Amino acid sequence: MSVPRTNLKTDAAASPSLQRGIALLEYLAKHSHGCTLSELSEQLSIPQASLLRIGKALEEMGYVSRDLTTKKFYLTNRFLQLIPPSVQDRPLSECAIGPMRELRDMTGETTQLCCLIDTEIVILEQLLARHAFKYSAEIGARAPCYSCAPGKAIAAFLPENEREDLVNRIRFKRFTPQTITSKRAFLNELDLIHQRGYAIDHEEGLTGIRCIAAPIRDRNGIAIAAFTITGPAERVPQDEYESLGQIVQSRANAATAVFNR
Repeated sequence: MSVPRTNLKTDAAASPSLQRGIALLEYLAKHSHGCTLSELSEQLSIPQASLLRIGKALEEMGYVSRDLTTKKFYLTNRFLQLIPPSVQDRPLSECAIGPMRELRDMTGETTQLCCLIDTEIVILEQLLARHAFKYSAEIGARAPCYSCAPGKAIAAFLPENEREDLVNRIRFKRFTPQTITSKRAFLNELDLIHQRGYAIDHEEGLTGIRCIAAPIRDRNGIAIAAFTITGPAERVPQDEYESLGQIVQSRANAATAVFNR
């Protein structure tokens, strides 16, 4: 059957725009700090006028946002909402909410469900602390995996080749005096976490904020996500790391059991 010439023209015109749109999204996914129009044009070899048109269309659809001051484009968390992480067709957040609520009630601190995307942790769900002063972050917020407890917890329970690849792709940066800043130190930390079963963020991402996390794993023992509790240093004291770690680990194990039924 012949195809109408108008359709051929439409397909030919749409294909380059589609390819450029995907290239734009893929580049922004790897640069969470945002990118200006000129940077995107230079890196992607696409005219600024075309990128601006594509960027505006994606912004209207909710897939990117643009800062009014810096004029930088950012990837939104729309993709996480479009295709939520799942295990055997069961939404991750749906399976996790029960143990997650128990963890918040047992510790009183803000509890988050996180997953790993590239070299960053992304917050999927959050239950706020019961205290008047509480830590909170936006759903979809990201953080380097090496400077936060959930990132370390997931990385420690990846297959060895995936863990090695992840560490090789990290560009370490110091955020506080406690931040891990080398591959060797990070790998040593991951070995310790794998033995212990939970990870600690000892003010490595933000001064005064501490986190404890444990992995949620599939049937093969590979981490697919992590639970983490986050609070001010005075409410997450160093002498309670072990007891809190065991609590977080117990609820992460409960979520693991739900996923693997």
